[in-house]
Amino acid sequence: MADQPFPPDFSQFTCPAPLRDRPQIVLGHGGGGALSQDLIEHVFLPAFGNPVLDRLGDSSVLDLAPHLAGGGRLAFSTDSYVVRPLVFPGGSIGDLAVHGTVNDLAMSGARPLYLSAGFILEEGLPIADLVGIVARMAAAARAAGVAIVTGDTKVVERGHGDGVYINTAGIGVVPPGIDLGPKQVVPGDAILVSGTLGDHGMAIMSVREGLEFEAAITSDTAPLHGLVAAMLEACPAIRLLRDPTRGGVATSLNEIAALADVGIEIDEAAIPVSPLVASACEILGLDPLQVANEGKLLAVVPAAAAGDVLAAMQAHEHGRAATPLGRVVAHHPGRVALRTTLGGSRVIPLPLGEQLPRIC
Repeated sequence: MADQPFPPDFSQFTCPAPLRDRPQIVLGHGGGGALSQDLIEHVFLPAFGNPVLDRLGDSSVLDLAPHLAGGGRLAFSTDSYVVRPLVFPGGSIGDLAVHGTVNDLAMSGARPLYLSAGFILEEGLPIADLVGIVARMAAAARAAGVAIVTGDTKVVERGHGDGVYINTAGIGVVPPGIDLGPKQVVPGDAILVSGTLGDHGMAIMSVREGLEFEAAITSDTAPLHGLVAAMLEACPAIRLLRDPTRGGVATSLNEIAALADVGIEIDEAAIPVSPLVASACEILGLDPLQVANEGKLLAVVPAAAAGDVLAAMQAHEHGRAATPLGRVVAHHPGRVALRTTLGGSRVIPLPLGEQLPRIC
């Protein structure tokens, strides 16, 4: 695939002459006519093009039989992305849309294969901005080894959107013998986390609030299916995986405790938070356990296999800072408790809502 020119050659667009001087999205780009074809031909296909997408049918026909041979099962997920700002330290709405859906598939143990991409564009968005987002999205898909095989574009009136919203759906395959879920979780299991918490949420918030530190807080957005594959190779009997996005670790652990009808205890001293994120959370009065992550996972594993799984995580680029976080217990089912450094204990409740809206 040839590299996409940036910005594109607007002289090749159908847009009326004034738009060639200040090329931006107009309502006609969502109408299915010549202006829509401009976006397909000059923006989307150069970035996403592959043999399946290039057919430009109303749907894409995928041959999954080779992937399902031997007992593999289909995994399917969808998510929508409304993050503000559209570009932030460490990422953009484009790569976030790929990573988020890839990671949702990975949490079921699946190898991601295909994505769809639906764009809701606001009238007035500079086309060059869209090209940049699409280019980053395409690069993220290539790096993750997934193909974007179908898509759609709609345009809303100025003031009825926020530049770009993206919806992605993903298809992957769970290998035979892998069965992750809350019904597998039992007291005595260990809880591991793949790295520092709150990086993504605080990267977004620091930009919005204009916070300045010695170094920029960078989003942790990343695809985690490679890390998951390494973990499952070390221990196919992993009980459950979760990526703690909206609501952070506090939400994910409460969901696990409720679904598995077990108690969970985590150790305050074991919570991994970078000094920059800790400082930002303190300034803004936020709890790092409730701040979103986009490149971290929680794993519930048999206690006997925790050392092997942790070693596999730490050997992978996206798990180098992996650490034990806590354990599953039989008492206080449905609740998450924090063991403090002073020897006390307090309940970690399910957050009432988002501390930080529009972070993914």
